[in-house]
Amino acid sequence: MLTFVGLGLYDERSITVEGRDALRGADRVFAEFYTSKLLGATVADLEAHHGVEIEVRDRAGVEQRPDPILDAAETEDVVFLTAGDTMISTTHADLRLRAIERGVDARVIHGVTAESAASGLTGLQNYRFGKAVTLPFPYAHGADGVPKSVTESVEANRERGLHTLVYLDIKAERDEYMTADAAASTLATDWNDALGVVVARAGSPDPVVAADRLSALAERDFGDPLHLLVIPGDLHHIEADALRELAGAPPELLEPI
Repeated sequence: MLTFVGLGLYDERSITVEGRDALRGADRVFAEFYTSKLLGATVADLEAHHGVEIEVRDRAGVEQRPDPILDAAETEDVVFLTAGDTMISTTHADLRLRAIERGVDARVIHGVTAESAASGLTGLQNYRFGKAVTLPFPYAHGADGVPKSVTESVEANRERGLHTLVYLDIKAERDEYMTADAAASTLATDWNDALGVVVARAGSPDPVVAADRLSALAERDFGDPLHLLVIPGDLHHIEADALRELAGAPPELLEPI
């Protein structure tokens, strides 16, 4: 059996009860933290809290050399951990399909995601979000400014009145995390006076939600990672009220439909 378990957003306690039970009952536990990681807990914290030993795999060890995981799952109860939800914005569907091809039972125990947290913390309604994008570090895409794929997706969403969730680049192996002020500064080159909403440390005891012009957000410090950014589309009047009350949005930027 191979069970994919999402750890949630922040620390060793963010996992669901179902996920916790599967984790503590496993014969072997694997994990990856290159797609995202828990900023409120180390691997040692997870091991101590749940009484397990975790074998951390790098990208190649999951995507190119997954046999140790799959071999173990053929004869033992194996749990594979990721931060957030184990099947959201990752490539792990491939690992699940490889397990099924071997005749291994595979199941998924979901965790809270940055996407759901962004909606819940900002008051922006989840069904009014369009295509999400990831803003990479400039060195990662080899050019300055905003990649064309990002600008095209944001503009397509704006034309339809939809919100855009902007994931910010993570290089976990280098302990490097794009900050919301840096992202806002980059995005302001295309949408200087556009409304932006920052969400910092979702799932932690002290999340930050802040809304303002992108150019203004670029001048602020939002503290420790992880951060993400939303570029709102047309606002329902309840969404406008929420951004004013929950995120301190300037009233002149809020024009409900």
